[in-house]
Order: sequence, then C-alpha cells, then structure tokens
Amino acid sequence: MAEVNFPTPNDKHDVDSATVLVTLGWEKLKPSIPQIPEWTQDMNWPVAKVFQSFLIDAGAHLAPFLMPILAGSDDTWKYHVLADIVSQSPELAGALDAELTRLASCPTDGERIEGVSEQARDILA
Repeated sequence: MAEVNFPTPNDKHDVDSATVLVTLGWEKLKPSIPQIPEWTQDMNWPVAKVFQSFLIDAGAHLAPFLMPILAGSDDTWKYHVLADIVSQSPELAGALDAELTRLASCPTDGERIEGVSEQARDILA
C-alpha cells in the first residue's frame, strides 16, 4: 500500500485543516510528521495550539523529528519546543536526554540568551 501525504494547513489560521489532521492519528500521519512541528515555530499561531497536544501525546516517537530543530539555529523556536511540548511529555524528554543535557550544559550564546539552556535544565530536573 502506498503512503499518502496529507496536506498541511494553508496558513497559521487554518485550524480546521489542523484539526482534521490530528484526528487521523500518528500512524496515518507518519509521512507528514516532519512538516507538523514547523507549525509550532510561534505558539501564538492558532494552528500551533491545535498541534501542541498531538505532539505532546506522540511522546518518544516525536524525538527524531525535533532533533533538527534543537540542533538548528532558531533559538526562539527551540525555546518554544522545549517549553510548550517537551516539558509536558516525560517520555519525549527521556528520548531527548542527550540533547537536553547538551543544551543545559554547553549552550550557545543564543541558546543562553533565549532561555533555552534554562528550559533544558528545568526539564532535566
């Protein structure tokens, strides 16, 4: 059976599409999962709130999809991923333990300024 890619929302206000997607569940959405965290770059976006619970509930399955964000250069996005998703999923935090340790103990200047390192320390505690 061929994998099906589901369309992601048209814009940050397209909560209807986001809601439909999350009701499909992790297994059906697996091919589209890499795009979903992109909608959490700003947790003030309406679609971010729809995807937040879905991503928290994904637990450790989500870890490989968050690693590029946590290893990337958008420190504000890193902060939101940690504060609004990882901090609310002990299973996900456990799967990201090595990266959380790095963020807490050897942060870049930007990670320190944006509060990423402090957020990582809080999660690890």
